[in-house]
Amino acid sequence: MRIIKDIASLQTFLKPLKQAAKTIGFVPTMGNLHDGHLSLVEASKKQADITVVSIFVNPAQFGANEDLATYPRTFEEDCRQLQQLQADVVFAPDNKEIYPDDVKKHTQVKISHLSEQLCGITRPVFFQGITTVVCKLFNIVQPDLAFFGEKDYQQLLCIKQMVNDLYIPVAIIGVPTVREESGLAMSSRNNYLSAEKKQKAALLQQQLQWLCAQVQAGGKDYTNLEDQVKQQLDNTGFKSDYISIRRQSDLATPEKNDNELIILAAAMLDNTRLIDNITFKKKDELCN
Repeated sequence: MRIIKDIASLQTFLKPLKQAAKTIGFVPTMGNLHDGHLSLVEASKKQADITVVSIFVNPAQFGANEDLATYPRTFEEDCRQLQQLQADVVFAPDNKEIYPDDVKKHTQVKISHLSEQLCGITRPVFFQGITTVVCKLFNIVQPDLAFFGEKDYQQLLCIKQMVNDLYIPVAIIGVPTVREESGLAMSSRNNYLSAEKKQKAALLQQQLQWLCAQVQAGGKDYTNLEDQVKQQLDNTGFKSDYISIRRQSDLATPEKNDNELIILAAAMLDNTRLIDNITFKKKDELCN
């Protein structure tokens, strides 16, 4: 496994592989890897000849008073895990390599409308920071395939729209959410929680399962059902941001005949922000 920290060296390494018609799979991360990240690497290993994993804590996606300074950085352990999975390259640039000048003066890539709802309301710079850095990384790596977790569903749709709108020749592959035994969706920010709080955090997924079951049973007053879940979460120590039933394809408010739905949620538990979702088809027994 190669560890490369500058753009020129990465592109020099990849050039002959591309000329040899090797397919390049790409997994962008901010490090502090868990099984969810590793599932993306495993998916890339199955579908691509060469797997590149980036580790870069992107300052552009953190707002004021968010956890940029304290975000967990575990580079050596990350590399050990990637070595075990036989990733081919770790691209680990520093801020100057990605943003040679002030981040605030940098060209920004913004997805209108889709990025301005749900998480985009309380984190107004988040998706613009994501799409900007992912666009840069796509131009640097020039992968054939790129892998993203479905836990960050709104992010996944923003990246798909960016690739479509800007004609970036990369296939975006969504990979199912990996969960802890309790049902809690894996996240690097789960490390902020004590063992006791991790168990409580699993209530978020349980409430989404309840809400899904109500819709499957014929519940039509989505706003009332969403409010019930918010109230239940808030009564048990969460501070809910949103619980929202949307259309899977574009996060629009569902119309009567829409069948493929998603429930998205964000809530704070102490100082830790948790997000999760469930996708389902109405009148299907399964809530994923």
